[in-house]
Amino acid sequence: MDQQDLQEISHLYEIVKALNSTIDLKKSLYVVLEVLSESLDMKRGTITILNPLRDEIRIEVAHGLTKHAMERGRYKPGEGITGRVIESGQPIVVPKISEEPHFLDRTAVRRKDEEERSFICVPIQKGKQVVGTLSADFPYAPTEDLKANERRLEVIATMLAQRVINLETIQMEKESLRLENLRLQEQLASKHSIKNIVGNSNKMREVYQMISQVCRSNATVLIRGESGTGKELVANAIHYNSLRAKQPFVKLNCAALPGNIIESELFGHEKGAFTGAIRQKQGKFELAHKGTIFLDEIGSIGLDVQSNLLRVLQEKEFERVGGDRTIKTDVRVVAATNKNLEQSVEEGTFRGDLYYRLNVFPIYMPPLRERKTDILLLANFFLEQYAKENQKEIRRLSTPAIDMLNQYHWPGNVRELENCIERAVLLCDGNVVHSYHLPPTLQTGEESDTLPTQSLEEAVGNLEREIIIDALKNTRGNMAKAAALVSVTERKFAYKVKKYGVDYRQYRS
Repeated sequence: MDQQDLQEISHLYEIVKALNSTIDLKKSLYVVLEVLSESLDMKRGTITILNPLRDEIRIEVAHGLTKHAMERGRYKPGEGITGRVIESGQPIVVPKISEEPHFLDRTAVRRKDEEERSFICVPIQKGKQVVGTLSADFPYAPTEDLKANERRLEVIATMLAQRVINLETIQMEKESLRLENLRLQEQLASKHSIKNIVGNSNKMREVYQMISQVCRSNATVLIRGESGTGKELVANAIHYNSLRAKQPFVKLNCAALPGNIIESELFGHEKGAFTGAIRQKQGKFELAHKGTIFLDEIGSIGLDVQSNLLRVLQEKEFERVGGDRTIKTDVRVVAATNKNLEQSVEEGTFRGDLYYRLNVFPIYMPPLRERKTDILLLANFFLEQYAKENQKEIRRLSTPAIDMLNQYHWPGNVRELENCIERAVLLCDGNVVHSYHLPPTLQTGEESDTLPTQSLEEAVGNLEREIIIDALKNTRGNMAKAAALVSVTERKFAYKVKKYGVDYRQYRS
């Protein structure tokens, strides 16, 4: 065994040692390229990986290239020398780079070379599948030397295969997570689009206009309105249509927490700050850094916390409970309340300076009784949603059911309407939701103060009239077919139509 063979064995030993000395995949590959540079007089070397999700080859590790040059080195399978090796699975030797038309030099570093160079690129394979390449630049050399270097690189590529496969797996997982993150962000943006807030009444159009005007700014927004009107939907639309849409959106219901807990929730606390503080905790303002915080029921916050909240709004800084380190934060505040804050200011339960700091851009959510034209739209929306959720073939609301919904005063607003429709869907066994599927509060005058008290005969008559109208709708005004549909004779059906004053002609197409 001559001196050259001993050196080659020594270099292979150094490569094996580098591959087994660290669990850092990239670091070991960089060491391999360093050994190749010293042992084979390699001027530049790269290890590329094929990303099948993007159908793109990119330089993962390099020797003799800057970070910017590595970024430029991207190829498609079949493109350039690297792409052809990936596609064919065969090594390629280029004796003179200057004379090879397929050599693209995407990294743009060889243009500065004054001396002629040779280039060798060999595949890195997982079975028969090519997952990457190992390539190197050498000073121009005789063909015999290039063939020897090609064989050496093929041996080393085989040794690198498992490391590169592991690196490819990690990159694939990262790419998959990145794509999933983008998909979820797009899904959130779509879900919380202004268009997904149901309603086309004049009052709701004003709300949409206000959201469009403020969402792209950093202004503090105060959403006002009764409970159940959809204030959180507006907050979602503001954040996911803002410049902060890709940043955190943190929500806190201030009314759900006792006064001694809410300060810790907002600003966090240090370990040992109070009994039970066994570790340091970040508050909502820290978690929402660069994003948006939604403070629901802001009127429930006590005076002792209001001063700290005012400081965050004005100075963009705070300290954790039990801490003395000032923390800077960049957070947009969207607040909501169903309370009369002006009255609270007069009564001394809400700070006036905090009220004016929150009330920069107020948005008023109208109660459902002030947007009667939206009731049917909302009812149909919830009907479709819950019918699908419960796997029922419910297609519509009956006319009396629609009338009942429109006549009710809806003290619980949209939330109450949603609950009513969900209940009706659960009770309904047919294709149509009838008035008797709706809650008793909508069906009795004593509870809703909207419907007159009915006798049994009147109630039966109303039900008969509803069934007759439905039958005529389904048969497009054909009396004979309608009578057969409800299993009565034509004479009896005609009598009932006349009795209840139903005009069959208006249902004909």
